[in-house]
Amino acid sequence: MKAVILLSGGLDSSTILYKAQADGCECHTISFDYQQRHRRELQSALTVAQKAGIVKHQVVNFDLRQWGGSALTDDAIDLPQERSLDEMSQNIPVTYVPARNTIFLSFALGYAEAIAAERVYIGVNALDYSGYPDCRPDYIQAMQEVFRLGTKQGREGEPINIVVPLINLKKTEIIQLGNQLGVPWELTWSCYANGDVACGVCDSCGLRLAAFAELGLVDPLAYAS
Repeated sequence: MKAVILLSGGLDSSTILYKAQADGCECHTISFDYQQRHRRELQSALTVAQKAGIVKHQVVNFDLRQWGGSALTDDAIDLPQERSLDEMSQNIPVTYVPARNTIFLSFALGYAEAIAAERVYIGVNALDYSGYPDCRPDYIQAMQEVFRLGTKQGREGEPINIVVPLINLKKTEIIQLGNQLGVPWELTWSCYANGDVACGVCDSCGLRLAAFAELGLVDPLAYAS
């Protein structure tokens, strides 16, 4: 089986890469440089891909700062910091990037059909406190229909399947799965801040650190605070 894996270099996407390999897939990873605040993640994506020994890693470049709309694409919007898990679950946060997964999946679909891949793996998670609208089951179901209707493969009865192994897992369960698969957490990057060391106080760092702590484990990534 041939698969395209959306790899940001974070905890979730690195886990699905190793899961795709465990599923027996020939893995082709794709990352996106959309001029995000946390472009440091691209370095981790490359390092994780190399560590996993994947067939090919590619980076697609485009600029979502042209219209902003998110704390990740507009420096004038402050990153939320030091929020509790309850606070994170209140509303869709300002770190939501408008239509990001739709954009990402469109690129991945084009790549997958071009190389005759059967699967696209994406590390969306519906239980994450962030509650992004494009990480939910009904969204993935709708995009699966787009994959079927919008491609030659799909119209000929061989649709490219979207695989979402983490969608119903808690962050602690994702870490446990990653541990079973041998994911190198020290090479990953989850922080939303623009720095060489993870900030430890943004929502993404908070969710990650809380999950490791709940499991009684030490996150091997270095943090500024």
